[in-house]
Amino acid sequence: MPIQKSEALVLKRRDFRETSLIAEFYTRDFGKVNGLLKGFRAEPAKFASTLEPFSYNEIIFYRKNNSSLHLVSQCDAKENFAPLRNNIAKCTVAGFMMELLAALMPLEDSNGQAFDLALECLQELRRTDNPEKIATIFKIKMLVISGFKPHLDSCLSCGNKILGQSKFSLTLGGLLCEGCFRKDPAARSIFRGSIASILHIEKNDFRSNLNLGMNPQVKKELDFVLNTFLNFHLERELNSQRVIKNMESFRASAKNNSQDG
Repeated sequence: MPIQKSEALVLKRRDFRETSLIAEFYTRDFGKVNGLLKGFRAEPAKFASTLEPFSYNEIIFYRKNNSSLHLVSQCDAKENFAPLRNNIAKCTVAGFMMELLAALMPLEDSNGQAFDLALECLQELRRTDNPEKIATIFKIKMLVISGFKPHLDSCLSCGNKILGQSKFSLTLGGLLCEGCFRKDPAARSIFRGSIASILHIEKNDFRSNLNLGMNPQVKKELDFVLNTFLNFHLERELNSQRVIKNMESFRASAKNNSQDG
């Protein structure tokens, strides 16, 4: 069993038997990795990390050739992101990022770009007053990195540049021009501003995207299209995505009640 070392984000964890722990990591060098930490719950001081979800660590593990569960011998914390855990909105977005990373990325398939994006988004979450924007950027960038991104540069059916009205097809995974609407009668209209925002985020780096402005109407449609697209292709709604949606609905309701009062 070769000994391996890598930076790692904790995607999720669960108890194993009486004393141990199984953690799912996303590593810089090996992609998504499942690790067994023997005796972690009985003697947590043996490991220099509490293994909290979305914490940033350095792990040493014995990589087994005949199993997808590897033995983690050492785990040292680099950043616990404690401030995020004291803010429910930021903590929920961080949890969403880890859940999406786990859902989109295959097991043990290295992708340093996905790791760097997740770490950069977590670091920015500590500073931002707009965690929902970080979630949107992460969602769009991860769709690009994972190869699931919607086709928005031209008509998905005929390939022509879209000059007039367009509709978004969930089943086909992209835009249809007016001449191709019949290809998917269930396709829905979409604002040009929403398309432009997605394309801008896809093509620009993370720091540039932080300065992108979105009006509330475009932001609402962007969330709907991206979430519906994800749900369709993953064949389920992420738990954290549902929590974010409920939180936004609660805030909107509270705001309306305040204005009415």
